[in-house]
Amino acid sequence: MTTAAGWRLAIHEELASTQDVVLAAAEAGEPERLAVLARRQSAGRGTQGRAWSSPSGNLFLSLLLRPAGPARALPQWSLLAGVALADAAAAVLPPGTDLRLKWPNDLLLGGAKCAGILCQGGVDAAGGIGWVVFGIGVNLAVAPALPDRPTASLARPGAVPPEPVAFAQGLMAAVDLWRGRGLEAVRAAWLARGPVLDTPLLLRQGGTAREGRFAGLDQDGRLLLATPSGVVPVAAGELLG
Repeated sequence: MTTAAGWRLAIHEELASTQDVVLAAAEAGEPERLAVLARRQSAGRGTQGRAWSSPSGNLFLSLLLRPAGPARALPQWSLLAGVALADAAAAVLPPGTDLRLKWPNDLLLGGAKCAGILCQGGVDAAGGIGWVVFGIGVNLAVAPALPDRPTASLARPGAVPPEPVAFAQGLMAAVDLWRGRGLEAVRAAWLARGPVLDTPLLLRQGGTAREGRFAGLDQDGRLLLATPSGVVPVAAGELLG
C-alpha cells in the first residue's frame, strides 16, 4: 500500500476485479480514499454486467468515497467521476483534443469510447449516502474492440503510452479538486463536455427503447430527455449510438 495525494493506493499485478475488492472494503467499513489498481484483470466488468476487456497497459482502478448527502444525489457523483476522468485524460493529450462525456459513464475520444466508469453506491441507515465506489477503466495503451461502437486509446503514434500508476495519481487529484468545488460546479463542467442541447438521443432502459432529445441535467444529476409528451428525468439507462 502506498500513499498518493492523501489516498491509500494498493497496486496489484492481477486481480479478478478491482471493483469487487473495493466494494467489499466499503461494506466492511473501510475509510474513504481507498484506491485499488490492477495491472491486469481476469474478470473485469462494465455497466449492464458486460465483461470489460483488461489487457496489460490500460488502467483498471476503483476508488472509495464516503460523501455526505441524500441518496438521491448519487447520480451527481457519477458526473464528478466523469469530469475528473476527462481532466486527467486531457492532461496527457495535446491541447484541443476532442474529448466528450457520454451520459452516464463513457469518455469519448474523437467520438470513440476510450474509457468507462462503473459507479455504485450504498445507502446508510438514515437514508443518506453510505459510500460511493467508482470503477474506472481507461484505454491507455490498447483499445479493445467492441461489437456495438468504435473504440480508441490515449496512446499517441510514436509516443510512450501514459503509465497506469501515474495516470491514476492524476485522476485521484482531479477527483479531489472537483469534490472541493461542489456538485453544482461539477454539473456545469459535465454539461460543457456533454452533448449539445437538443442532440437526438436513443435511450434504452431494460428491454424498452425511447427516443428524445438532450435537454440537459437536473439538479440531482439525472439526464433530461425531451420527448413529445414532455421532459422526462432519467436516473438510469443506456444511450445507444
